[in-house]
Amino acid sequence: MAELILALDVPDRARAVAIARACAPHLDAIKIGYPLVLSAGLGITRELSGLSLPLIADFKVADIPNTNKLIADQVFSAGFSAIICHAFTGRDAVQACVDSAHNNGGMCFVVAEMSHPGATEFFHGGVAEHLAQVAIACKADGIIAPATRPERVKKLRSVIGTKKIYAPGVGVQGGDIRAVASIVDGIIVGRAIYESDDPVAVARDFARICRM
Repeated sequence: MAELILALDVPDRARAVAIARACAPHLDAIKIGYPLVLSAGLGITRELSGLSLPLIADFKVADIPNTNKLIADQVFSAGFSAIICHAFTGRDAVQACVDSAHNNGGMCFVVAEMSHPGATEFFHGGVAEHLAQVAIACKADGIIAPATRPERVKKLRSVIGTKKIYAPGVGVQGGDIRAVASIVDGIIVGRAIYESDDPVAVARDFARICRM
């Protein structure tokens, strides 16, 4: 059984909150990235706190260790439960995010491989596997791996063992939820839900598959 995570990349505050509230009964977490935070501010977490759902900060943090720490500390002070960071900046930079997360009772996920077609230009030849190993070395809580490439998810699972895998790319990017639901811990879905004519019905259908 996998969690269903809504990628709430809706830059309109009122619409984002309305969609989140309507879909909440079918969700296990909400992932918030720059599109919403840049328009609504970190305070959007206060408006969503009443949903009692974990909020994941998808800022794909990728800077020097001190800057990463400053970013992560603000994320958790704002009420987020988890943060996503990149690992190509090095183990010390990832460790700063992991330490901040754990010091604040939260979680840190490391991007091992992204879901869009262009990701294959760089996340190949063992690069993703190496990034996953960095996540292990830093005691991160899990990785991000592509639902668009189930074979890569299986390969990365063999690297990280029982750590969590959250997989984006289902729906608009072409990922098939049925192909990955049994091999990951969380399915991340955005546009297929919030751009649909009936977000609640779509979220309900995805949740049903995740919980089969």
